[in-house]
Amino acid sequence: MRLIVITGTTATGKTELSVELAKHLNGEVISADSMMVYKYMDIGTAKPSEEERQGITHHLIDVVEPDKNFSVKEFVEEADKAIKTVVGKGKTPILTGGTWLYIQALLYGLTDAPPTDWNLRKKLLREDTQSLYSRLKEVDPAYAEKIHQNDKKRIVRALEVYTLSGKPFSYYLEKHRFKENRYRFTGFVLEREKGQLMDRIEKRVDNMFEKGLVEEVQRLVDMGYKSAVTAKQAIGYKELLPYLEGRISLEEAKNQIIKNTKDFAKRQLRTFRSKFSRKENWERLDITYYTKEKLLDTIIKKYEMEDKNEHTG
Repeated sequence: MRLIVITGTTATGKTELSVELAKHLNGEVISADSMMVYKYMDIGTAKPSEEERQGITHHLIDVVEPDKNFSVKEFVEEADKAIKTVVGKGKTPILTGGTWLYIQALLYGLTDAPPTDWNLRKKLLREDTQSLYSRLKEVDPAYAEKIHQNDKKRIVRALEVYTLSGKPFSYYLEKHRFKENRYRFTGFVLEREKGQLMDRIEKRVDNMFEKGLVEEVQRLVDMGYKSAVTAKQAIGYKELLPYLEGRISLEEAKNQIIKNTKDFAKRQLRTFRSKFSRKENWERLDITYYTKEKLLDTIIKKYEMEDKNEHTG
């Protein structure tokens, strides 16, 4: 059974599309979103409600408490189980989300790099991003060239690997390139015209506030998850903490959420464009002017053609 993979930046419409695909292809959705795995964080993560799921089973949503770490390795293990379950029902697995680290690990496998050392990582995270990036350029210039100088998460991971193994992260990535894919799949990267995407982000944030985002963050604080929200740097949550503490206005918090979400979308776009320029099995779709019907037809036809060619070729 082939997977359908739907990815792209935040607010492109991945969730709604995956539900429609599942209805047309007798499928179930497997979330590849690093924030939707957390319980109680619903509005700020744009987690689909029961109504929005329209009876379609979703996997890898609400699986861990907000104060727990959920590693890429754990995601792969749980996603493998979910795919096996979906295929066992004779249904189509539809992997959907914007967390490229999850998608990459599931489809292409994990590298042989050392596992996370949380004590070392916390120590590195306390340091200034630019000084970390300068150090990375010294020990792993090849990887430093591929990432943005403000991408602290990836900078820290690369320095962590170098510190633990004495080898640059780029060494492990190059070694990993020659592994076979773990799954047969047809992948689509959704894109939208920049102005439209930014407008969708603003409307999404407005909608989150109307649904009760402030109250959701207050509940998380009351449940004792304040430090977890801050540690995970969850957009839509961390910006509201200063408001709840009376340090900024609600309008300032809202504007910061919009700005951070837009910046996040831009980082995602850079990541996707760099990753997919050399990968097969992927098609980039600028869906700015697609109707829902045309988009579904385009994806379903390609998926069915590739699935048919695989069985007859």
